[in-house]
Amino acid sequence: MYQNLAILAAFTFLYSITSAGLGRTPVNGALVFMGFGAAMGPLGLGLLHLDIDAEGLRTMAELTLALVLFTDAAGSHLRELQHSYRIPLRLLGIGLPLTIGLGYAAGWLLLDGLGWMEIAILAVMLAPTDAALGKAVVTNPSVPGPIREGLNLESGLNDGICVPILFVFLFLASEAGAGGDTSALVIKLVAEAIGFGVAVGVGMTWLAVMLLRAVNSRGWMTDSWEQITLPTLAVACFGLTQWLGGSGFIACFVGGLVFGAMEKKGTHLRLLEAEGVGDTMALLTWVVFGAAVVGQGLDSLTWQVVLYAFLSLTVIRMLPVFLSLSGLPMAATEKLFVGWFGPRGLASIVFGVIVLEDKLPGGGTIIDATVATIVLSVLLHGLSANPLVGALASKMKAVAATRH
Repeated sequence: MYQNLAILAAFTFLYSITSAGLGRTPVNGALVFMGFGAAMGPLGLGLLHLDIDAEGLRTMAELTLALVLFTDAAGSHLRELQHSYRIPLRLLGIGLPLTIGLGYAAGWLLLDGLGWMEIAILAVMLAPTDAALGKAVVTNPSVPGPIREGLNLESGLNDGICVPILFVFLFLASEAGAGGDTSALVIKLVAEAIGFGVAVGVGMTWLAVMLLRAVNSRGWMTDSWEQITLPTLAVACFGLTQWLGGSGFIACFVGGLVFGAMEKKGTHLRLLEAEGVGDTMALLTWVVFGAAVVGQGLDSLTWQVVLYAFLSLTVIRMLPVFLSLSGLPMAATEKLFVGWFGPRGLASIVFGVIVLEDKLPGGGTIIDATVATIVLSVLLHGLSANPLVGALASKMKAVAATRH
């Protein structure tokens, strides 16, 4: 235990003091964290011995994603979103269903060992994008505002939307799904996921902001305890919604939007403190993923699984995005940029653990495809974020110069 503690603490310290320099390189945090975990894990140097089960990994990924969604939403520029709402609306309403459908078609062609419902489950697992991995893009001021806010809102809501869809497919794939009123179940799950998520996100955050204003005016809160108000609020929104049967991810994102809209004063400082907690949790999650999952899953990969993973990040994602954005005043390069930056990460890890616990006949292939997609996403999106952001910024400047 102490060996693990020393290694993780030392690595976290070293990364923190070099984070600004690394942020200017093509190597992003998740790639460094995952690579470190794989190098230090059992199939690397064998120095990290992390005895964590699937449930523990799921909890880490869920809490990390919950905090990232809350802080990203709280820092959103709602005025910008008022003028570019059509981008996320189309990405969620048109692009997401098309992505699931195209993912199903590719799985049907490539993954012979899976049943039709298992292919549908895999397509849903890999459809949502990851707010944590996309942070380098959605927080970069060089990216046009409508694209940043559109990607931010998409990544904040698509994983919550996919939760009830995944549970419906898992129900249909089980023996229990052989009978019963499936349509009623679908309506119930979707209504609970979205309804409880929105209700808890709005209600709990509004109450929390009212309490913060009251105690601040009376000087009841110390500076040290004030730093944890945002992380604990995010976790409370997530936990209560999950307890009620809703989508905690939707609750966190909606709660973040409410917090950012209501609490203008001091929001930036609180967000920095909460983001520090979120970044640390993300570091630990990706190190554990690299040490406990990545290395051990490489031996079972087939070329069909790797090809599916590559297609999931390219054609399966980019073509639906391009089609869904048709008709909007966006250049083709902007549409391709939005399509490319659909990283898969924490949400897919959570979904993978859920599917693993269900013990489906084709569960091994599903997990292999999920892990392969996540690893490729960390590599490809991590290495391409800064260069492509720079290229897009230069392109936009050139276009603006020609207009003037």
